[in-house]
Amino acid sequence: MKKIGFLSFGHWSPSPYSKVRTASDALQQSIELAVAAEELGADGAYFRVHHFARQLASPFPLLAAVGARTSRIEIGTAVIDMRYENPFYMAEDAGAADLIAGGRLQLGISRGSPEQVIDGWRYFGYEPAEGETDADMARRHSEVFLKLLEGKGFAQPNPRPMFPNPPGLLRLEPHSEGLRQRIWWGSGSNATAKWAAELGMHLMSSTLKNDESGKPFHVQQAEQIAAYREAWKAAGHEGEPRVSVSRSIMPIVNDTDRAYFGHERNSSDQIGFIDPTTRAVFGRTYAAEPDVLVKELAADEAIAEADTLLLTVPNQLGVDYNAHLLSSVLKYVAPELGWR
Repeated sequence: MKKIGFLSFGHWSPSPYSKVRTASDALQQSIELAVAAEELGADGAYFRVHHFARQLASPFPLLAAVGARTSRIEIGTAVIDMRYENPFYMAEDAGAADLIAGGRLQLGISRGSPEQVIDGWRYFGYEPAEGETDADMARRHSEVFLKLLEGKGFAQPNPRPMFPNPPGLLRLEPHSEGLRQRIWWGSGSNATAKWAAELGMHLMSSTLKNDESGKPFHVQQAEQIAAYREAWKAAGHEGEPRVSVSRSIMPIVNDTDRAYFGHERNSSDQIGFIDPTTRAVFGRTYAAEPDVLVKELAADEAIAEADTLLLTVPNQLGVDYNAHLLSSVLKYVAPELGWR
């Protein structure tokens, strides 16, 4: 059994071929797709965060809105770029959204990805400390955020407050109990996967990772998952960690599917560079009739190792079509692979 959710980047474009023309369209349709996914029996609605782009950016208003409109599915991010975040303000926003959702948030955070602008986090007022890289800064912000989510008091109360205070040092409010145990790290390397395990975060691994061995993408990703679980065990954490992987899976079950994806050429891994020095391997897109998909996906070692599968959706095709894609995976593919 696997949890199956969707992952949307929330693209919008004024193109006449897009069903998502504006930021308002992207936000409203994200909510509607989450509602539809819950009705279909999917397990999660996840959203990517990109700044300075015509995509979803500030996640917490959206997460709270989805939480208010749904009752069962997990609601998350994949991922929030921690280079841009004030951990204190983020802890308040996350606590509020989680309480609105009834404790269903699954927050994916990370050091970020290639950006639309040069060093965009500088415009948000953040600078790496002396001797730090921007990735170091993201991890520092993340560690502060995790500490705040523990809910321990740290601030000295005013002796003459406007309102009565509880005894002792004060914490940030609202606090959502249990959210600290639902934080995930989006990892692109084996080393950061181990670091995430040591800090007790769950693991998110996407459709790309650092090319660390030259092996096929899904094999490298499965090895990353194994290294993560070994580090989790060595750290002495209680319970079993969760692991998600992302995939583009397009079942072709009608003529519309065939028109959109019948000529998909990305049937093998791709190699590229996510920065001038980091060679990365990008996983393939799976687009075929369900019986073919079942055979291909059964050979994906990383999917086999993960407990959660996030399906990246072409959100500009609109809510109805993306609900159809989710339904096709849940109806024709997942049962044949034992995911349902």
